[in-house]
Parts: sequence; structure tokens; C-alpha cells
Amino acid sequence: MLRRVSTYIRQRELLNKNQPVLVALSGGADSVALLDVLVRAGYPCIAAHCNFQLRGEESNRDERFVRDLCSRLNVPLEVKIFDTRAHAHANHISIEMAARDLRYAWFDEIARTHGCQAVAVAHHQNDQAETVLLHLKRGTGLRGLAGMRPKSANPMAPESLPIVRPLLCTTRDYIEHYLRDKRGISWVNDSTNSDTSISRNAIREQLRSYTKTEIEHIAQTAEYMQGYIDILEGRHSREAGIVQLYEDIREYGFAEIDKIYDALQRGEGGKVFTSKTHRATIKKGKLCVTLVS
Repeated sequence: MLRRVSTYIRQRELLNKNQPVLVALSGGADSVALLDVLVRAGYPCIAAHCNFQLRGEESNRDERFVRDLCSRLNVPLEVKIFDTRAHAHANHISIEMAARDLRYAWFDEIARTHGCQAVAVAHHQNDQAETVLLHLKRGTGLRGLAGMRPKSANPMAPESLPIVRPLLCTTRDYIEHYLRDKRGISWVNDSTNSDTSISRNAIREQLRSYTKTEIEHIAQTAEYMQGYIDILEGRHSREAGIVQLYEDIREYGFAEIDKIYDALQRGEGGKVFTSKTHRATIKKGKLCVTLVS
């Protein structure tokens, strides 16, 4: 997990180790794993926890848990208690939307106060799959199929610090395996996640029948869609480069186009990739494809 996330951060240029990063910490498995991995990887972290006062004692339990966790990890923690229902009523929006608006506005405020480079949130490949399926269910275009990007603007402060998602390279199952079996770290569960009257929760329940590979494929498709958007909009990005390479060599049946692309960018001369019918070799910074005899 540490190697995977560190590589993902480097490839997507999400963070550096010279400035603090604000980590959104709910106490759930995803955010706990994110904080633990970033601390172990050497990123200076400050944690931020929102108590939305929506689940009574369970909300207070979550706050106590994150306070104890940050104390053990020696990570500074900021906590904010919100009157979420009052905000939703005053602005005529749903509780879910109110919580989203409140947390992202506060994240930006506290991150800038501490001189942070970005706000890190714990979205992973299951969340990416949920987002794509939710958009499909409602009807969408290319941008909806692209899901969440590794780095994006804060929805409540578009011109300010970015939101980064270092765990988009892994699945929920692997996150739980990492915490339980590799690190021996516990987490708390949000009881409202079982409420399938909420559309995202219903899709999450549906995804339980999907295999890890199927979830990874949906997440990979979203990343390809990001590349196509970048090409259409004239942006030079890693995603665009991977998609262009895919279009150039897709007839040859190579898997893991991203690994071929990264090897090309690193100039790994002599590196060989194979498909069922072809061999691709990097020579003098170019990819030479030959038929396997």
C-alpha cells in the first residue's frame, strides 16, 4: 500500500514533502488508511475532523476516536462542530449537500491557515465506480463518465487550494486488508452508510456483488475518459498521453497501457512488453512493435 500510494502521488504530482497537507479524517477505514500511509511516507500532515451532529452519540464517538488516533500518530488535529441541520434549513438544501458545503469550505479555511499545499481526501476506486454508476443512472456525458480526478478544485473555493485523492489507486477491500492485517489499526463505521434510500448507498450495496477486477476496470475507464477530455480541450496531461498511446497501439492488444506510457516517459531503453500477438520494445525513446512469430 505504501509503495502503491507513493508511486501514484509521484506520477500524478499530487503532493510534495516541503509543505503540510491537510487530511480530511472522518475515522472511517478510508481516511484512517490515508492518514497512516501519508505519515509513513513522510508527508507532514495536519488532520481535520468534522462533527456534523447528525448521529448523536455516534458522532461524538467518531470525534473521540480521531482524537486518540492523532495523538498516537503525533499528528496535529483540528475539529469543527457544525449545526448541519440549521445550515440545510437556512439554505433550502439537503442534509447531505449541507454537510458537503460545510466541510469543503472549512477544509479550505483551515488548510490556508496552516499553510498547507492541498486538502487530501480518501476517495478510492470503489468510490470512483459509485460515482460513474451514479452519473450513468441519472444520465451523463463524457465528463460524468470521467468520475473524480486525482487532483481537482475545491467545490467551495475553486481558486484556492486543490483537493487531492491519493487513494484512487486502490480498492476498499485492499484498504481494509492494509489496516486490519498489515497495520493492526481499527476504524469506526458510519451507521448511515447502510441506508439504501440514499442513492449512493444503494449503488454501494450493488457494488458488493462486483469483483475487485470489475471495480478496477470501471475506475480505469473513468481515467481513460479524463484523458479523452484533456485531448479534446487541448491539455497535456498524463491521462491524455495514456489515451493517445492506447489509440495508437490498441489493435495490438497490449494490457497495462499506463505502464508502457510511464516506461516511455522514463526512457527505459530495452524495456519489453508483450501481448498475445505482439512484442513492444522501447528503443531510443520510441516504442517499436513487432509481430510475435
